[in-house]
Parts: sequence; C-alpha cells; structure tokens
Amino acid sequence: MAANNRRVIIIGGSLAGLLAGNMFQRLGWQVDVYERTPGVLEGRGAGITVLPGLVEGFRAAGVAESELGETLGIDLPRRAALDRAGNVLAQREFSQVMTSWSKLYELLKAVFPSQHYHRGKSAERIEQDAHRVTAVFADGSRASGDLLIGADGLRSTVRAQFLPDLKPHYPGYIAWRCLAEEQDLSQRTREEMFDRYTLCTPPGEQAIGYPVPGAEQSVARGRRQYNVVWYHPVREDDLRDMQTDDAGRYHAGGIAPSLLRAQIKREMATRAERLLAPQFAEAIQLAKLQFFQPIVDLESPRVVFGRAVLVGDAAFVARPHTAMGVPKGAKDVIALVQAVQRGGDDFLGALPAYEAERLRIASKIVARGRMLGAYMEAQLKSDAERAAAEAKRNPAEVMMETAAPVDYENWEMETPAAARL
Repeated sequence: MAANNRRVIIIGGSLAGLLAGNMFQRLGWQVDVYERTPGVLEGRGAGITVLPGLVEGFRAAGVAESELGETLGIDLPRRAALDRAGNVLAQREFSQVMTSWSKLYELLKAVFPSQHYHRGKSAERIEQDAHRVTAVFADGSRASGDLLIGADGLRSTVRAQFLPDLKPHYPGYIAWRCLAEEQDLSQRTREEMFDRYTLCTPPGEQAIGYPVPGAEQSVARGRRQYNVVWYHPVREDDLRDMQTDDAGRYHAGGIAPSLLRAQIKREMATRAERLLAPQFAEAIQLAKLQFFQPIVDLESPRVVFGRAVLVGDAAFVARPHTAMGVPKGAKDVIALVQAVQRGGDDFLGALPAYEAERLRIASKIVARGRMLGAYMEAQLKSDAERAAAEAKRNPAEVMMETAAPVDYENWEMETPAAARL
C-alpha cells in the first residue's frame, strides 16, 4: 500500500502529538490529530530546556530552519547555585538555550494543517482487527486508520486500555511552577537572574530559574519572562487538598491553573519567602501564571499493541530533573517514523524493533530522573535518611547534573552518589 493511502490516527494534540502529525504528514500519510481539550491548552509547561533531540525533532517535523536559530529561545552562557540568602555558592560556564512550551507549540501548530486538528475529542476506547484500528470518542464518533499513535500524555487513555494496572509513582514532592514578567521584577533580580541558569539549593528544597520568551514570544530585554520550577516536598494527603478547587471538587489527575485556589498560591508564596533565596521568592510572589505538577515517574513494559503505539509521556514519564520530556518525545517519533520507513509494505513488522529501542533508552532516562530526584524524595522519610541525603548533596554537582545533556545510548547507572543527590 502506498504511503499516501495510509492513515494514522493520533490521540493527543500537545507537542508529541503534533510532532507525530507533522512527521507522518511529511512521510506522505493521511493524518488526523485528536485533542481532548476543547479550548486553549493550559498547564502543559512553562519553561523548556533545549536539549539534543529537540531541534532534530522540530526540523524533522518541518519547522523552518530560521525558527530554530536565535529566535528559538534565550541563550544563557553560565549556571549558578545560590544559598538561602541568595549568595552564589558555585558558578560555571555552561551555554544552554531556554525556551517556552507555548513557543514550541506555536511552531508545530503553524506547520500542521488546521483542518486535521480536532479539539474536544476525548478518546474512550480503541478497537482493532487485522486490517484497521479505530478510536471511539466520547461523543460517539469514530476514526479509523492503519496506525494509531497514543500521544495523550501522563493520563493516557490509550495506555490505560492496554496497560490498565500500570500507575504513575508519586515520590513525595511537587514542582511548583510560575512565570513572572521581567518588568515586574526588581532591578537586582533582573541583573542577577536573567543572564544565567540558576539553582537555589537550601536544605530540603530545590528551585531552578531562568528567563524564557515573553509576550508574542519576544526575547528582547524587558519583554521576557522569568520561569521558576520549585521542587517542594508534599505528603499525599496535602497533595489532595492542593488539587481541590474552590467548589470542593478534587482533580485527581492534576488541577488546571485556572482552578488553583488563591489560598494555595498565598501559602506557597509565604513558604517561598521563608525557604528560598529572595530572588526566587520575589519571582513567585509576582508571578502572573502559577501552577504545580505532582512529580511522578512511569515506565511502560510495552509500547506497541498491534496497530496502536505509544510515544512521549504516554509511554514513559521521567522526572523533570532530566528535562527530557520534549526531546524524548521527539526521539520517540523519529524512531517510529524510521521504523515505518524500514518496514515498507510490512510497517507493522518493524514495530517490535521500535519498541525494543525505545524501551532501552527510555528506561535509562527514567532511572536517571529517579537518581537526580533522590534528594527530594528523601525529604519525607526518616531523620536519618534526610540527614544522609543532605550530607551527600553538593550544590555544584546538582547545578551541573540538572537538565544537562546526556548520551543515553551509553549512559550507565554508575553515576557518583553525590551527583544523584
């Protein structure tokens, strides 16, 4: 069967879904993307670290080369680690580009045909036989094709059907995220925080901050935003309260930014002032956008189920310390496209090789995320375990290990204990 007679159904219209949609369209397939959210996607992320694999994936998805250069994000030449008082504990030269989720989403949406992007379509189940695969949606409609890609993230309905007993693991801490406008911040914070990637490493906490494109994706001085990711220990009982809105409704899968209670925001701002460096506390206090993500990891034993395939966070979820969410999703899709190309008329026969490759690489990424998050995971354990974790933590090593590029093909578990904590 010629490629232009094949059809792929993609469940999930965020970054992994759009990467898949664009790459398969360029391969000559008929493509339709189905996104469960009826309106604007929110709470999908704020700041993104550009790591190897991300640019490669966007290039393969048809994003113009001119969009992948200086305007992609903000190039930061160094990293620094601060103590609770805001003093520099360590600083190293380390060039890295920081961008935003919204910037990447807009780039991918711009090259995908809008008539094939369907909002408000929540997949309920997948049906398949030897010849076709069909998505059945909550509104009763159906979509059939030769291949179905589950790119519907952490709460994947596609994964849930095929792996119903697989659940994300919550290790006891959250990522409190926010975006503050550059012009709202004090002169000191602008001068000290906008030319570097900065970590704050007081006892029991870890926060990361860096500038990202602002309104209209501007990277001009004065128009940027400051992105903060604060890892903070939260017990499961308290997590339930944080995921309950003003109407008393509990959002088990994560609460949308627009439903987050004002009381929770005030409490976190007060804690930040007490626990974090003043530069970070100020950004959290003045942030226009605030939300949080319970940190989880998830490792699928399989990602191919006949004509249904998982990519991105639908397949594996690594803790954000690795910054590999988008690059891993891009690599998943590239590997899938390559397998389909190798398979030719028997593209289904090439899917086991895709599965073996991605299981091997993704399991390493998840393992490294757990290692990098071991310090935060220890915070709700015994006094002895917390003390041991604190004794092993070296701010300079944490600074250089977090969101750093890693060759996962050759990475092994023999990482020094200090770097893991």
